Amino acid sequence: MNPSDDVNPQKARKGLNRVWHAFGFSIQGLRAGWYETAFRQEVWVALVMVPAAFFVGQTWVEVALLVGSVFLVMIVELLNTGIESAIDRFGGAWNELSKRAKDLASAAVLLALLLCIGIWTSAIWHRFFS
Repeated sequence: MNPSDDVNPQKARKGLNRVWHAFGFSIQGLRAGWYETAFRQEVWVALVMVPAAFFVGQTWVEVALLVGSVFLVMIVELLNTGIESAIDRFGGAWNELSKRAKDLASAAVLLALLLCIGIWTSAIWHRFFS
């Protein structure tokens, strides 16, 4: 077997062809994420929070922080799902390292959510109560 037979064809692509294919893979990833309940819930919340950020934020920096914190939650959720999928590929048998990896990824989602809540709470307080 030739070692080049195992190479991902994406690695051989160059320029805009590589970018175009990478974009397609990203869209496939978003579609795969849509089948995860948590990601779907976060998308629905984002559909409300992103437009609300333009009302709550008073400067472009505030709007960027509000919108960015919402997107950060979705990004971390997708990474969490990717980690869980990679671990589940090897089977459902209990393993301490698999549990640890999943718990760490879940903790990352929790921290992203807490950051988002903190940013939004601060912005709302500043906008309406100070």
